Amino acid sequence: MKSPFLKINMKKWSFIFFSCLLLPAFSFAQFTIGGQYITRGEYRHGYGKLLSEGADPAAFISHRLRLQGTYQWEKISLYASIQDIRTWGNTGQAKLTDNLLSIHEAWVLLPINEFWSVQIGRQELNYDNVRFLGNLDWVLQARAHDFARVRYEKNNLKLHLGAGYNQGGESLSGNTFTLADQYKTAQMIRLENKHGGLDYSLLFWNNGRQFIKRDSLNQITEKDTRFTQTLGISNLTYKKGNAQVSGFGYYQTGKDLSARKVNAYDAGLQISYQFMLNETHTHRLKAMLGYEILSGTDQLNTLPESHSFEPMYGTNHIHNGYMDYFYVGGRHVNSVGLHDVFARLTFHPATKMFLNLSYHSFAADAAIFNESMEMKKSLGSEIDFTTGYAFNKALSLQAGYSQMFATASLEYLQGVTHPAPVQNWMYLMLIFRPDSDKKYIGVVL
Repeated sequence: MKSPFLKINMKKWSFIFFSCLLLPAFSFAQFTIGGQYITRGEYRHGYGKLLSEGADPAAFISHRLRLQGTYQWEKISLYASIQDIRTWGNTGQAKLTDNLLSIHEAWVLLPINEFWSVQIGRQELNYDNVRFLGNLDWVLQARAHDFARVRYEKNNLKLHLGAGYNQGGESLSGNTFTLADQYKTAQMIRLENKHGGLDYSLLFWNNGRQFIKRDSLNQITEKDTRFTQTLGISNLTYKKGNAQVSGFGYYQTGKDLSARKVNAYDAGLQISYQFMLNETHTHRLKAMLGYEILSGTDQLNTLPESHSFEPMYGTNHIHNGYMDYFYVGGRHVNSVGLHDVFARLTFHPATKMFLNLSYHSFAADAAIFNESMEMKKSLGSEIDFTTGYAFNKALSLQAGYSQMFATASLEYLQGVTHPAPVQNWMYLMLIFRPDSDKKYIGVVL
């Protein structure tokens, strides 16, 4: 019969033995963990698309749980982020497993010297006003790229060179990539710098998408990689005192998936001024006026050319109204373009709270035709109200209400003949992010 003392003693010596094995690793490396939790309840009565009269609205609660870990060995960093994205109730209570857990990021950062480094693996590309490249933070699953970046960063100067090459899996032959709305290959050059009160960034992105043609038996008869180039000034900001002027401009060329020549652009300008309402600056009011134009294609265009700009991998929720009618989830892409005139007021009654009111007036860039009759270019207007309160550095509450006032032209473009008289959307969101300086999500302050 074995002694209980021997059993306990063996556990003790086993613990000491494994501790001795791990001690050298922890002597030269550091492991840190972090995380976040976001839960959002939504009521959708016309979010994303006009709701038909008599149709039921949608209401649900979703969440994102993300666990993050960094392993630091000398100057090399290894990072991983695991997330669970689910709508409450979409799996049973007594489930065995599901497909809702995934890797959001997984990369290694290799320093070359004081200023140069290489980042390889699944990573976020989040730049400037996130119009063209953003991490899609508002959408709970977010966005990350399988990418490699060479980074040069010295003081205010940052130069990033990157590339990605995608396949659906390992194979013995063939290079056909079938994942929709993803590039097969992409290359990037980005430069950022500051001079006094002027900040600027330049971006070049070469996007190659796989074109596939199949016959009646679903056999591939033709395939090609078609490239679109986007280049421009992704940020130009000048600050003086409490005033700020910022803008951006992109030009898009190359070919789209249907082999049409692309000749498109996107440009925006906004002016803001912040009023300090008390001596401690805890009460602040920021006023902003802006305008953005995304070129579009005439519906009767018979030329083999597209003038429709596509903001391919941006966080488009924070642009063109929070109800996401334009350029979110593939909506309004390859269409008549957009003019967006907007005004925004942001009031901080205290350091921990904000109130935000935005107004957008939308119009098409190119002509809209219902059969041969030209329609008005006005698409409608939207009002967005958002508020938030930060309990502390880690926990905050955010809520919003939006309403769209659509015109007949927008109804026609969306194919909704009898829309409900009221098109609105509201949400309430709890955010716990102790490792982030961003207390709120998806709102321009």
